[in-house]
Amino acid sequence: MRFFSPMKNAADERRRVRRRLVFLKWAELSSPAIAALDKTRLVAVLPVAAVEQHGPHLPLGTDLFIAEGYIERIAFQVPRDLDAVFLPVQAVGKSDEHITFAGTLTLSPATALATWVELGDCLARAGVRRLVLMNTHGGNVPVIDLVARTLRVKHRMLAVTCSMHRFGYPVGLFTDHERAHGIHGGEIETSLMLAFRPELVDLTHAGDFSPYSVAMESEFARLRANHPVGFGWLAEDLSADGAMGDARGATALKGEAATEFGARAFIELLRDVANFDLERFDHHV
Repeated sequence: MRFFSPMKNAADERRRVRRRLVFLKWAELSSPAIAALDKTRLVAVLPVAAVEQHGPHLPLGTDLFIAEGYIERIAFQVPRDLDAVFLPVQAVGKSDEHITFAGTLTLSPATALATWVELGDCLARAGVRRLVLMNTHGGNVPVIDLVARTLRVKHRMLAVTCSMHRFGYPVGLFTDHERAHGIHGGEIETSLMLAFRPELVDLTHAGDFSPYSVAMESEFARLRANHPVGFGWLAEDLSADGAMGDARGATALKGEAATEFGARAFIELLRDVANFDLERFDHHV
């Protein structure tokens, strides 16, 4: 990552910013560098994650490390004609569904909403009107949906919610069953962690953590844990171990393939956001 040094005048700073690598980290830039950025097509990315239990085999920071791993991969692939700046990862999210397990950290929904909206307010003051909320934790989804709508109302901002797992994975990499039910510490997240932070994975405790959501498919006509019709569950309602999915088949190679797939999809999304005509939001102004 390049660092910006003081410049003699704003014109020099603007020219230098334009020549730099398009992947930037907000916290590594100077205030003049932020002011000098061309905001016309600039896309800001706010990664939101979690620090919470992930079963007996994965660390509390799994969602955080997955976010960091994706960001590192994306950094090497962002094309030079696409301007993106990444804000600091929000490590702690809304994880109250895991609060009965030791070690889980959580913000209340109201606190998470207020915090992430206020970060959006800061972007708006800086002249940024394109934002992607990059999410690696399912519990954050209802919050970031509200954040995106609030920023649209307040600032006419294009705020896009993006949960990385919703991009899917290469065909055949994971079974349909695992993709549907392995939502927490299963084969997918364990594979990603083996690719990103293998030293933190304890495969001796990786098991088949079959969640109650599997049995619900035969017990009920319509009721499910998540979608299309779901209920407000706590982790222990679905799994005594806290994990959900079969982690035994996880490999680093699967994690690498999933990462490459997700990174490419995310960059395509960034381009879509950069190309969106913001004048569509100005028709009532």
